[in-house]
Amino acid sequence: MQTIKIIAMNTALEKNYPTDVLHMLDLSLLKHPQINPHSTGRGTTNPLLSFLCAKRKHILLFLMCFFVLSIAYSQPTSLFESDEILELTLQGDLRTAFKDRGDDPLYHPATLHYQEDQTIYDIPVRIKSRGNFRKSLGGCKYPPLFLNFKKKATPNASIFRDQDKTKLVTPCKGDEYVLNEYLVYKLHNLITPKSFRARLVKVIYEDTVKNKSSDPYYGILLEEDKQVAKRNQSKLVEIEKLNPQRTQSKDYLTMAVFQYMIGNTDWGVEYQQNIKLLAIDSISLPSTVPYDFDHAGIVRAPYANPAAELKMTSTLQRRYRGYCIKDMNQFTPIFELFNQLKDDFYAIYDGNPLLSDSYKKQTLKFLDKFYETINDPKEATRDFLYPCDPSGTGNVIIKGLQK
Repeated sequence: MQTIKIIAMNTALEKNYPTDVLHMLDLSLLKHPQINPHSTGRGTTNPLLSFLCAKRKHILLFLMCFFVLSIAYSQPTSLFESDEILELTLQGDLRTAFKDRGDDPLYHPATLHYQEDQTIYDIPVRIKSRGNFRKSLGGCKYPPLFLNFKKKATPNASIFRDQDKTKLVTPCKGDEYVLNEYLVYKLHNLITPKSFRARLVKVIYEDTVKNKSSDPYYGILLEEDKQVAKRNQSKLVEIEKLNPQRTQSKDYLTMAVFQYMIGNTDWGVEYQQNIKLLAIDSISLPSTVPYDFDHAGIVRAPYANPAAELKMTSTLQRRYRGYCIKDMNQFTPIFELFNQLKDDFYAIYDGNPLLSDSYKKQTLKFLDKFYETINDPKEATRDFLYPCDPSGTGNVIIKGLQK
């Protein structure tokens, strides 16, 4: 190996490669008798060295690639590349921040404390409440929050180094429902990269004014809108009163069937209710990306109810809310995709140590009914042609609340 390094060092010196490359090759070799800054590697009496000299460019290229990869792998992983539960402590005058739930809440200073790879971080952030529905509920002690990071104040070694304004989903009526919603994001990630990545966290809320700390509660950190767009080589677009038929058909149908599977009716494309739009460019039809699933039947949040306009009695009652498509053949490839993913969907719940046995049983039964429906032509036709019924509520447009 030292012989290889010697040849590479000679070539690096000869070609005036950067100092970083010389460091990689070991600067101590500069004193080696076979290192010559002006040598081409020719005329050596060592046969192996002569052979390697002839291949020196390939050797140096290999070592440079190794050097670059080693730097890449030494970088800390991003916030959403791990499924490990992240333990956080949010510190500050939290009582004041949490009580600021008006139409135009202010940012309040806080500190995000956590430990990563034996390193303790205390990152200054600004926080403010968000989400009209959840923050208005009297039983929600902790409103959903925006965490606003200051780029210069966030260490490069931190997993938060790429974050700007990140959503934190907080518990309401029990933090087990936060966990249930988190798993819905994991379901959607299995279907398409055009989905929000999520990180499950345990958060201690420490009010430094009252000198009080909460128990740790589940929370969800959500990938930022612009991060989803960048990851999919797309741009975020906003189009009010958008006709759903003016979106990417396959992406829309996949999204709408997913919403039906999880029992979620709290969405709409026309006013981008819990929907983000991604487009490759200004002339392409946008793709629909859903988020905010706490009103889905699969989550079983006790505060969740369908909109009155839909005339439904429970979120456990499924209702397909896509636009009218009379040709059921268009659903065939979508149903095939969901059938292919069935085992992966079930694996998220079956054997999950974070879930209660009763919730796992209920959820698997809820999914069983979905698969019975899409694999029974009569039932599938009844449910997925519902938007074509002029006497039904399939075409009801719900503006929803800005979240």
